[in-house]
Amino acid sequence: MSSSPSASGATPVTEAGPLSLCEREPRVPADRLVAEMVPPPRFDSVRFATYIPDPGQPSQTQAVQVLEGFATGLGGAHASGAGRRGFLGFGRAKAPKVPAGPRGVYLDGGYGVGKTHLLASLWHATPAESSRKAFGTFVELTNLVGALGFQQTVQTLSGHSLLCIDEFELDDPGDTVLVSSLLGRLVEGGVALAATSNTLPGKLGEGRFAAADFLREIQGLSAHFRPLRIDGQDYRHRGLPEAPAPFSDEQVTKAAYTTDGASLDDFPHLLEHLAKVHPSRYGALTDDVKAVCLTDVTPVPDQSTALRLVVLADRLYDREIPVLASGLPFDRLFSEEMLNGGYRKKYFRAISRLTALARDAKGLVGS
Repeated sequence: MSSSPSASGATPVTEAGPLSLCEREPRVPADRLVAEMVPPPRFDSVRFATYIPDPGQPSQTQAVQVLEGFATGLGGAHASGAGRRGFLGFGRAKAPKVPAGPRGVYLDGGYGVGKTHLLASLWHATPAESSRKAFGTFVELTNLVGALGFQQTVQTLSGHSLLCIDEFELDDPGDTVLVSSLLGRLVEGGVALAATSNTLPGKLGEGRFAAADFLREIQGLSAHFRPLRIDGQDYRHRGLPEAPAPFSDEQVTKAAYTTDGASLDDFPHLLEHLAKVHPSRYGALTDDVKAVCLTDVTPVPDQSTALRLVVLADRLYDREIPVLASGLPFDRLFSEEMLNGGYRKKYFRAISRLTALARDAKGLVGS
């Protein structure tokens, strides 16, 4: 996109002006939703070989060894047609020959020990075409069911060799039952499973998510999972980082006009717009966006809005899109009641991720 001088002749601006997320209402076909279930861009290049185990934590080395063997064992999954549907693709899927023993692994570890790195490495190492293995967060999986419906999701994923679920969450009993039922159907079809869960930074003092909780909540599926404990210190930080100070409306607006591919939106209006877009489309909402600029950041008014913002924060973080904002700092987005409630893990994750993206955005503002 070319640029031209501003009215004052001092600042180059994009001719068309910045983008607006509020003006976008993407329509995403089902095949794209499934095709996008791959490790996020920041994990494109990770492999088991790039995971550096802590010499003082032997469980990390053991986890790599077990996962490498697990990936190798998936080479024959569905390879001979097992799990395919009947003649011309219709009818009930034929029961595959499922190897004995657990067909799933659960990575049980604290915050920041590299679980997502290992999960993405498993996806990359599994000898199957990308179209026959899926990777997504727990929230993305529930959103997929919401967009496609339960039966179509089962049909779509049942031919896969592997389904990786990052950040498995138990804070919503309804979603837990939904995903547990889905996984049960997929296991019947011969799909191998791998899951992680994410705990909060040490500030919350809750420690590890705990495999016992996971196995109890998924009930009948527990026999299909082998828990892998991954001990270690958070390689990133302890506690939530302090959010950088917000910029002025003028600084944010100027940056939006001088940054190619930037969007510019009023934060309260964006929150209202998110209610009109299904969360499964939040990734498409950010297509071709290089930076997100927000003015007038204010406290999130209610829990439904807050949960939608969490999903958007995840998609921005996955795509490494910097976020420049005016108004309140991101660590003041959620009320104390929210941060002490049942969805606190989601909110602290959103704060942590938006804070990281705000730090990435500092360079958009000229000195």
